[in-house]
Amino acid sequence: MHTNSEDSLAGTRLTRRRLFQTGGSLGLGGLLPSLASAQATWPTKSVRFVVPFAPGGSSEIVARSTAAELSNTLGQSVFVDNKPGAAGNIAMAEVARSEDQHTIILGHIGTLAVNPFIFDKLPYDPNKDFKPVSLLAKVPSLYVVHPDVPAKNLTEFIAYAKSKPGKLSYGSAGNGSAGHLAFEYLKMTSGIFMLHVPYRGTGPMLTDLLSGRLDASAIGAAAIIPFIKSGKVRCIATGSAKRLPQLPDVPTVAEQGFPGFEMTQWYGMLAPASMAPANVAKLSAETMKAVRSPAATERLRGDAAEAVGGTPEQFAQFIASEQARWKKVISRANIKPD
Repeated sequence: MHTNSEDSLAGTRLTRRRLFQTGGSLGLGGLLPSLASAQATWPTKSVRFVVPFAPGGSSEIVARSTAAELSNTLGQSVFVDNKPGAAGNIAMAEVARSEDQHTIILGHIGTLAVNPFIFDKLPYDPNKDFKPVSLLAKVPSLYVVHPDVPAKNLTEFIAYAKSKPGKLSYGSAGNGSAGHLAFEYLKMTSGIFMLHVPYRGTGPMLTDLLSGRLDASAIGAAAIIPFIKSGKVRCIATGSAKRLPQLPDVPTVAEQGFPGFEMTQWYGMLAPASMAPANVAKLSAETMKAVRSPAATERLRGDAAEAVGGTPEQFAQFIASEQARWKKVISRANIKPD
């Protein structure tokens, strides 16, 4: 038979046990949901998406298409901030030093796979100062000639160029530009020799190509398809892995005797190295959804761009492979910045 003192002691122990359990749930147990909630609520303010180029062109379309969809999925606005200059180096250096957790940047074939090999010194390290988030899109380069050039396809053009070594010229938007790389890659692959004429931008180069002062060029699909459709230039090959829906009758370079050849400008999302891993993971997952959404895919398709998406690991591997490929081309062609 229990005494009143035993009942009181048992009750006290029970009360203490309950208080301990309650206190634990309010203490450590209560802290864990708070931490999870803090991670889940990122971003806590608008996200700044830096584009290291002037407004206009494929970079603008890729960035704005992605930002529009991300604004819906992240629950915070994502706004594009153009910061051109020094082949993208100014913006890359700025974002590399950012620590606010709400600044990201558009990575590009130039800033990640070309600049490291044409500049003696960069103000950023493309592999250490950034965390890959996701590959966003690819924009194929199209190989075109002036209508006076007697070549209907790439095979005929290569034969024509080899019959006139050093007498034909091709133009680009500048030394180290995507068009410069594209044609040098074709030259290296096919064994032709042509003169390179660098311009300060696609616009003035295109003017000379249309007038016949240049024989050929490699240009991003969006900028040149209207002139192909109007017959002002002739497309002899696409640098894409497969034929473009906009030009179904034009074969790829790979189809015309060079298996595995692909030349595309590409764009991806990078975060500064200081961004928390959990934030990068969330951003990557939401970016994949955004870029593969019907709305974004349709916008990009209108610019002859291919929506990609992918994990940070896949994007990191892609960057490494592109760096290895373009290092060889740049070294062989002795490409230097303007």
